[in-house]
Amino acid sequence: MNIQIFGTKKSFDTKKAQRYFKERRIKVQFIDLKEKEMSKGELTSVMQAVGGIDKLLNPKAKDEETLALIQHLTPSQRFDKLLENQQVLAEPIVRSGKKATVGYCPDVWGAWE
Repeated sequence: MNIQIFGTKKSFDTKKAQRYFKERRIKVQFIDLKEKEMSKGELTSVMQAVGGIDKLLNPKAKDEETLALIQHLTPSQRFDKLLENQQVLAEPIVRSGKKATVGYCPDVWGAWE
């Protein structure tokens, strides 16, 4: 199983996700979104796995203007704007192949094993 966790070091839920996999001795690759953003392919894959852009957005994001802008753009423009402004993504994004989750979802991760 190849697990990737996208998040930031300060995110409480990201730390909980890392601890979940560490306790089960599952190797993870952590990608800090402040240092390296998701590629277009990664974002597309996650978006398809979770069911759309709206599930990726963090309603409590600090950058409220960008969040509001993304929510009111046309569907084709929304993806490009989200790709440019990944600070409004909900964390953590956990990915295993074609499967992905947004947020802390230990019930779903347990089914992956």
